[in-house]
This record gives sequence, C-alpha cells and structure tokens, in this order.
Amino acid sequence: MNKDEFGKSFKWGVSTAAFQIEGSCSAEGKGPSIWDTFSSRKGKILHGQHARVACDFYNRYEQDLDLVKALHIGNFRFSFAWSRILPEGKGTVNQKGLDFYNRLIDSSLERGINPWPTLYHWDLPQALEDLGGWTNRDIVGWFSDYTDLCARSFGDRIDHWMVMNEPMVFTGAGYFLGVHAPGKTGLKNFFPAVHHAVLSMAAGGRILKSANSQAEVGTTFSCSHIEPYSQKSWNVSAAKRADVLFNRLMIEPVLGMGYPDEELSILKGIRKYMQAGDEDKMAFDFDFIGLQTYTREIVRYSLLTPYLHAKLVKAENRKVPLTTMKWEVYPEGIYSIIKKYSAYKQIKKIYITENGAAFPDELRDGGVDDQERLSFIQTSLQQLLKAKDEGCPVDGYFVWTLTDNFEWAEGYHPRFGLIHVDFNTQKRTIKSSGKWYGEFLK
Repeated sequence: MNKDEFGKSFKWGVSTAAFQIEGSCSAEGKGPSIWDTFSSRKGKILHGQHARVACDFYNRYEQDLDLVKALHIGNFRFSFAWSRILPEGKGTVNQKGLDFYNRLIDSSLERGINPWPTLYHWDLPQALEDLGGWTNRDIVGWFSDYTDLCARSFGDRIDHWMVMNEPMVFTGAGYFLGVHAPGKTGLKNFFPAVHHAVLSMAAGGRILKSANSQAEVGTTFSCSHIEPYSQKSWNVSAAKRADVLFNRLMIEPVLGMGYPDEELSILKGIRKYMQAGDEDKMAFDFDFIGLQTYTREIVRYSLLTPYLHAKLVKAENRKVPLTTMKWEVYPEGIYSIIKKYSAYKQIKKIYITENGAAFPDELRDGGVDDQERLSFIQTSLQQLLKAKDEGCPVDGYFVWTLTDNFEWAEGYHPRFGLIHVDFNTQKRTIKSSGKWYGEFLK
C-alpha cells in the first residue's frame, strides 16, 4: 500500500480541537466555555484534571505547525473557540481572538498546509449556556451570527469548512447522560438540543456557502459499526434501534429525510420542539460529510434499558483487544461505516475526518514505539482503500490526533497523538506512528 493508490486528489490530514490543545483559557479576552466550567467541578474529569494549559497550542502553534510540515501532512483540521472570538457568545467581538486565528491560518498557509476549520467542537460559551444553551431555540440565531462573523473574518483563505463536530455526542453526553459539559440530563434537554443542533448545522452550511460558493462546506458525524450480539430476532432488532440513535438520528434530517422516529418511536418527542417550516430548514446539501469512526459496538436486547431496550456489550467483557478508552481494537469497522454512508444517495463526498486509537504510550530512550497505533492506522487505510476501490466516494483521511491532548472527561490519560507530549515540560516527541505517517505521505 502506498499513497498513490488513493489518487492524486485524496486529502491527507490530521485533526485537532481548540479546547483540547489551546490552553490559555482566559487569556487575552477569552470568555469561559461550558468545558471550562464543567472541568472545574469536582469529580467530572478523571484525576480532577483541566485544560487551562493543555498542549499550550495558543503559544506554541508555530512549533506544532512546523511538526505538521515536517511530517508532510498537507491538511490541518482545527476548531475555532467560540468564546475566544465572542466572549459572551454574541455581541462584542474579541479582536485578539480573531487575531490569533488569523495568525494560525496565515502560518499554516505559509508552510503549505491547508487549514480546515470546524466552527463548533463542543466548547459553547458559558454565557449562552446560562441562557439555556442548545435547549434554547435562540441558539440557531446565535450560531448563525457566529458563523457569519467567521466567514467574513477568515473566509478569504479557507477552502474547506466543517460546521459541527459530532452533534450526537455533544447532545447525548452533554444534554442527556450528563457525563460531558454542560452536565444536563433527561429527554427534556436532549430533544430540544438535538433539534436546535440540526437546525444550526444546516443554517451554518447555508451561511458559509453563500459567503463563498467555491469553498467546500461539510459537517462531521460520529459513527460506529454496530452488530447484534447474536442473530436472535430480539438482538437484531435491538442493534437496529441502536443504529437509529447513534448513526442515523443526526444525519438523516440534514439529508432531507427527517428524523427516523418511525423506527424508534421515542424520538417522536422531538416533534414538540419543531415549528412550521423546520423540515426544510433542517436540510442542507453539504459538499461533503465527515465521518469519525474508531471502533465497533456489539448490541443486545435489554428490557431494563428505558426507551431503547438495547444496551452495548462492553468490549472489556468480550475478551477482545482494548484501547486505553476500553474500546475494541477494530480498525476493520471503517470499511463498514464507509459502505453504510455511501448508500445515502444524497452524500456526494466522504472524508474520514477522525480515526485513530489511544494506547498506553511510554517515552523510552527518547522515543515512543507505538506499534499498536501504527498497525491500527495501516489496517484502517487498507480497509478505506478497499471501500474506495469498490466505488465509495471517500476522498480523504485525517488521523485523530496530532499531539496527545486533553480528552474531555478522560483527562490526559488516553493518548491518541502521533506526537507524544510531556505535559510537565510541553516537550514534543514524534512517535513511531507519526514517523511512519510522515514517510508514507512523503
């Protein structure tokens, strides 16, 4: 396998996110985000860790971009921190926040690296959460204004945009389960958050496309290959319901298909929050869809699980190889995911905007020999190429992630990076996987 087999137009990259790497959480006028607040609460983050420094990317971005260039990575995905640009989420603009992202974009281009920004990667301004956050329909307008500001400020140098990162995760974990920021729970929060996120995704797409019709505009979705625990009818049905919730709920309304609530009746509760004309407002013809996949899930019937009557069979109970996240090591799942989403006729192009694995990397003799991650990436690419050769419209692959970082509620324990970070000294060390990726792209 070599790079040329994927075609000359294939996009190779690496992905990051503002809150996970930037640090400087209150520097130069930045306002607090829901993750700043959530991380400060006792017991919410593993070992009580926080992202006030993280990878110090805010101060070290040029050093990290030099590493991106050294590894021959042509496309760099990052996100804008909404509250760095608009400290209150709306109203007064923080010019120093705009200046930082202008420097980041310009510095990328100077190095021959294409910037791929994501507008929203989970770090909602706390001031907007105080007004209800994603449960308040006004957020569609707030997000639209923020998108318009970014389009006007940076759009002259951006060829590829992503509107949102994994809306199912930030609504499910943050507004239903409460294990992510802002820590809300229950269907009364989940349903409006889902609907308003969908409306905002489409609204953001329309604004970016109208600002520059030549730019490629997309949005990203989390997705996992799902299999039933057995072929018993109740397990097969449970797996289908889980697929509706985890893989279909967010993308189908964007594709103009509406919510898949006929196949999971509890989702009809979303209709309470819909207004006249919303069916059309939910849909947008994105130039590409970003898929983010890491593992597979095995699902069995569960009478005691409310609403879904299905539950995941934990990988640690299945006697399979595990990552640090306790996810099954299953790079083959990327093939099934690409095939699944390629079946939607509305999807014109697919990029894998996140894929990778966390392992207990150790720095020894000045290096990190992460053969498990290297094998995971290589197998994932073989499976991607198989899907591409079968006619699937997949045209890009981004590794998660550039450097070890703050992994949300898991703190700094899981290491996903191609580059090791000593969080005490901020020293970067390219791992074996990073060296291989650089040579492969060279």
